[in-house]
Amino acid sequence: MNGLDLTSLVQIATTWALPVLLAITFHEASHAFAAWRLGDDTAYLQGRVTFNPLKHVDPFGTIILPALLLLSGTGFLFGYAKPVPVNYRRLKHFRRDSAIIAFAGPGSNMILAFLSALALHAAVLAPDWMAEWGVQTLINSLRLNIMLAIFNMLPLLPLDGGRVLAGLLPPSLARPYFRTERYGMLILIGLIFLVPMIGQQLGRDIDILGWILGPASDYLLHLVATLAGLKG
Repeated sequence: MNGLDLTSLVQIATTWALPVLLAITFHEASHAFAAWRLGDDTAYLQGRVTFNPLKHVDPFGTIILPALLLLSGTGFLFGYAKPVPVNYRRLKHFRRDSAIIAFAGPGSNMILAFLSALALHAAVLAPDWMAEWGVQTLINSLRLNIMLAIFNMLPLLPLDGGRVLAGLLPPSLARPYFRTERYGMLILIGLIFLVPMIGQQLGRDIDILGWILGPASDYLLHLVATLAGLKG
């Protein structure tokens, strides 16, 4: 596995496991909390308004898929949890509230990114045996949460960004836009796996998601680090 020994693999896995688990758990819990506060208690009654990861973890999407991507060295980390059920008919203001519920997930990731950046101030003061692990874990958390926030805000259904856009579009445009959701996962799979593979076969670097996410991630990383006092 790229020449890494078992110790190195364990170290890499442990510095990623906590950030992945927290990022995905907070993301889904925030969706559930926002829906509950806006009038739909469907997720609340299913125990999803909680930071208990066992209520949100999807064995494949939360554990297996991120692990495979991490060990494959693709440079792209992606995962998902059990989707939060929302009964949109129970919302008082469907368009506004559905957009708020969708934005709550990526918003929580940006909050976690900022908190991770702030925590780096304390991590560097820890004993040497803990500081290296703690700093790397927080850096991973910072980068991961920013990447998840940007990825989920892509204007593509069923991602959160698609639902935010649908809530902002006038009804005449929102209705046909909602019909694109049936193709959303196929498009995502193509962008994440198929297009880069075709590019490799052609001897070219065709990474559409990387071209979009890379610059946006770098910009937000610099912004969050600056706001947290890590740069200046």
